[in-house]
Order: sequence, then C-alpha cells, then structure tokens
Amino acid sequence: MWRNTRKGWGIVSIVFHWTSAVAIIGLFVLGWWMTGLGYYDSWYNLAPWWHRSVGILLFAATLLRLVWRVLGATPALPGQRLERLAAELGHLGLYVLLVVVLVSGYLISTADGRGISVFDWFEVPALISDLPNQATLAGTVHWYAALGLIGLAAVHMLAALKHHFIDRQDTLTRMMTPRLLRKP
Repeated sequence: MWRNTRKGWGIVSIVFHWTSAVAIIGLFVLGWWMTGLGYYDSWYNLAPWWHRSVGILLFAATLLRLVWRVLGATPALPGQRLERLAAELGHLGLYVLLVVVLVSGYLISTADGRGISVFDWFEVPALISDLPNQATLAGTVHWYAALGLIGLAAVHMLAALKHHFIDRQDTLTRMMTPRLLRKP
C-alpha cells in the first residue's frame, strides 16, 4: 500500500502528488497576487514570508519525491507508444519546471545574502548570493518558469480527465486511490 508497483501508485506517491499540486497552485496564486501589493498594504511583508516558507517546504518535498520516484517502481502507462512518450516527456517537463521555479525562487530570496526563514521554525542559509543582477535575473526565470509550470500542469490535468472520461482508463483513479484499496 505504501510503495508503488507496476499496477498502481502507493500512498506515499499519491500524497506527494496531491500535496504538490495544491502547493503549486496556491503558490502561483499567492505569488501573482502579492506582486500587486503596495508598500503600505498589511500583506506586503507577510505574503512573501508565506510564499517563501511554503516554497522551501515544497522544495524539500520535491527532493524527497524525486528520490522516492527514482528508487521505486513506476506503474505501467496505458495507451499507444506515442501517448506513453508524451506522458513521460510531460512528467519530465513538470519536474524540470518545478525545480527551476524552486531554485530561482531561492535565488531571488537569498540575493541579498540573508537566509530564508521557514515559518520561524528554521532558516535555510543563503548559499549563493551577490551574483550580478541575481534577484532580477532569477525573478524573470521564476516568473516564466512558473507560467510554464502552471500551463503544463493544466495540460496534465486535461490529459488525466481525457483518459478517465473519454478513454475510460484508470489513470486518474490510480492517482487517487492507493493500489490496495482499488477494486481488482
């Protein structure tokens, strides 16, 4: 039930998937909203604090998720060869864009040499700072990679719905129900 098999996803992968999805959408909405805040707005400092804190936790979860994915089995993909290739490339694109968004967010936040406080529980140190135009360049990468990530995630969602409702495959069901809880 915990681990993946060739027939289905385990609970760990399912929790990683849906927690990441909620965090990514929430961070995108919060990030877009906070760029319009004025200096005297009460959320001017609080929104970025939340954004950075959740972002760092998502970064840690993403690293754990990638290790879990590499070390574990992956359920077989249904569909034709071209469809399976598209799914694999789409998943790779999601992971690459997610890592680019998270690393560029880190580089924005640490450009001044200060670490990132994560909900005042602990601080992630600034390992890279003071590069020429670090915040500006990382900010541009962060924004466009986030747009790409949200766009590709939307395609991912639409593909899952197509496979579920039109193709009548169990793709969506497998990512919502641990393998041992599904009907045979």
